[in-house]
Amino acid sequence: EQVLAPIEKHPGAKALVVRKTHRSLTATGLDTYRKKVLDPSDNVKFFGGSQDRPAAFLYPNGSEMATAGIDNPSKILSYEADLVGIQQAEEFTINDYESLTTRLRNGVMPYQQVLGDCNPTFPRHWLKDKATQGLITMLESRHEDNPLLWDSVQGQWTPPGKEYIKVLDDLTGVRKQRLRYGRWVTAEGIVYEGFDAAKHLIDHFDIPREWPRYRVVDFGFTNPFVCQWWATDPDGRLYLYREIYMTQRLVSDHAKRIVALSSGERIVATFADHDAEDRATLHSCGIPTQPAKKAVTLGIQACQERLREAGDGRPRMYFLRDSLVERDEALARASKPVCTVDEFDVYEWAKDVDGKPLKAEPVKLNDHGMDAMRY
Repeated sequence: EQVLAPIEKHPGAKALVVRKTHRSLTATGLDTYRKKVLDPSDNVKFFGGSQDRPAAFLYPNGSEMATAGIDNPSKILSYEADLVGIQQAEEFTINDYESLTTRLRNGVMPYQQVLGDCNPTFPRHWLKDKATQGLITMLESRHEDNPLLWDSVQGQWTPPGKEYIKVLDDLTGVRKQRLRYGRWVTAEGIVYEGFDAAKHLIDHFDIPREWPRYRVVDFGFTNPFVCQWWATDPDGRLYLYREIYMTQRLVSDHAKRIVALSSGERIVATFADHDAEDRATLHSCGIPTQPAKKAVTLGIQACQERLREAGDGRPRMYFLRDSLVERDEALARASKPVCTVDEFDVYEWAKDVDGKPLKAEPVKLNDHGMDAMRY
């Protein structure tokens, strides 16, 4: 509404709506816009984009709302806007944000503005720092502000609200503090303190054919089945470039998809959890496996070492954006991790009776991608 109302009011105004990747924007915000906002009577036309111009929704008054991902900067940097709307702003780096502010030069509206929505994350995120310094205005909202969830007249949750809040109330730890109560907190005793999304999460790129590739499998049905594809560059860095993270599917179904997705790739080896029946199923589908090394402490130490910056200033482990093959909507509705990267913030050491981290054994919860990564 904060983006659409101004461009409908000011003929010729231009808005740019962005997310970290255009693929994620298409699957979330644009899907909602098409299904719940657009009406045929609005006479809004869609322009599919070109080599140097982002896709856009064209309004009858000459205004437009362009859509793009920051993963394709060439289209963004050639665009002039009155408004920029950022979805999931916590996914952006400060450099991403500052590059977007330079797009505010269309000059049709009486003011130029950047707007964004975000979920709380760690307390020293650049968004929180800028808000604390008074450099941006942060408007905090709660679930009670959403009329779909909260009936302000009756002073109680609506039926959809009761269902949704029950899901959030069942969460634990830092995930509950952030998603239920909107608090900018970090888990005490987090296992991989060295993980930094701004450093370790990078844009997708075409993996060179000659790089050795590996697959890792952690079995699950009620809990997620995880298959990760890793590639190794000539300097020994690891890149997670593809991932299945899905519940409620049989191993045989996953196996067919793994084979199809790996077509044409040089897979050096596939490491798997030790379940004999599930490994036999993979083997029968053309996926021979080696038993994973499951030593927890040694595996965690090896991953921690790879997350650290080496002598060249770069870590030895990266995660490519948009690596997830398919989003598990049941996990998303339950506000649980939907991919390996989501687990980093909630993968914690077990605690003693006083609540202090033991740093000997991690909690066996939300750790399916973490286990595969360790293998």
